[in-house]
Amino acid sequence: MRLSPPSGARSSKAHLDVTTQPPDLLPRFRRWAIWAIAIGAILYVVGTVWAGFSEVGAELLNFAWWLYIPVLLLTLVNYGLRWVKWRYLLGRLGLSLPWREDATLFIAGLAMVISPGKAGELLKPYVVSKRTGVNLATTIPALLTERITDGIAMLALAAISVSTYAADRVAWVAVPSALLGAALIVLMSEPLSMGSVDLLARLPGVGRLAPKIRELLMALRICLSPGALLWTVLLSLVAWFAECVGFWLIFIGMGVEASLDASTFLYAFSTIAGGAMPGGLGVADGALAGGAVTLLGVSEAVAVTSALLVRVATLWFGVLLGAVALLRFESLLGGGPAADSADSAETPPEGA
Repeated sequence: MRLSPPSGARSSKAHLDVTTQPPDLLPRFRRWAIWAIAIGAILYVVGTVWAGFSEVGAELLNFAWWLYIPVLLLTLVNYGLRWVKWRYLLGRLGLSLPWREDATLFIAGLAMVISPGKAGELLKPYVVSKRTGVNLATTIPALLTERITDGIAMLALAAISVSTYAADRVAWVAVPSALLGAALIVLMSEPLSMGSVDLLARLPGVGRLAPKIRELLMALRICLSPGALLWTVLLSLVAWFAECVGFWLIFIGMGVEASLDASTFLYAFSTIAGGAMPGGLGVADGALAGGAVTLLGVSEAVAVTSALLVRVATLWFGVLLGAVALLRFESLLGGGPAADSADSAETPPEGA
């Protein structure tokens, strides 16, 4: 279902508004990418120095590179299932884009994980808002639900083996799980969630935002209804487990005897640890390498090489795909309900 554009959106001015915002996205992404690549390169050089250039080089040369193909395919499985989740959430909100356009938009969003504070991921709800004429307060909950369900899935994957591989760090999984559970309870309860908005409305300077916050929470409650939550968490579990399997295959390609269980915990735990950083830069990389040494007993060279290979396959591969999709960004914003209406009004029927 496509929502109708707001009244007055059928003018040529509305079309200009759609096509000219935001004008500097691609330059900003280029700056973010340059900084992210620079930081990543420094981190990998430091890691390689720590492990030894010749040792890391030998591990890369001896890696069974044919196994990298299924690793990349498993990453694509992750992206595909997460796109299905994104499209399902838009449907829950009564929104729809043509599937090819929506897929391009989702892939473009993969590049935005390296933006400061991951704020660039607002690209997706922004474009949906422009294409459907619906307020951002209604489209942003789809992105929030994406992140919430991804977090639940990663916490669940890490929790399976945290007591086995990191008993001293159970709190790292238990505390965020408890906070997330409490937040879900508040969101799923209309009296609690709407009551929270009423309390916020009494704060100086916040009252005027209360209607938008209420609209956002209502849409978020639709996305997080019990049935929708169960389905999206299941999709997330399968999607992220696919990347855990890819990490396990990397160890196999390096001739390391690592269990799927240990690989799953290490990848999930490291992803959680780096969740607050753009793309997990630095934190996730360090946790992957350090965890491989501590939990699996591998050499520093193996640890650094495995971290490098999995991050290229799961982070930088997505950033590359997203950068290509961003080239179509202007065409995604070049239409919409307003543009479609204007075009149909200005184009005479055939034979007129």
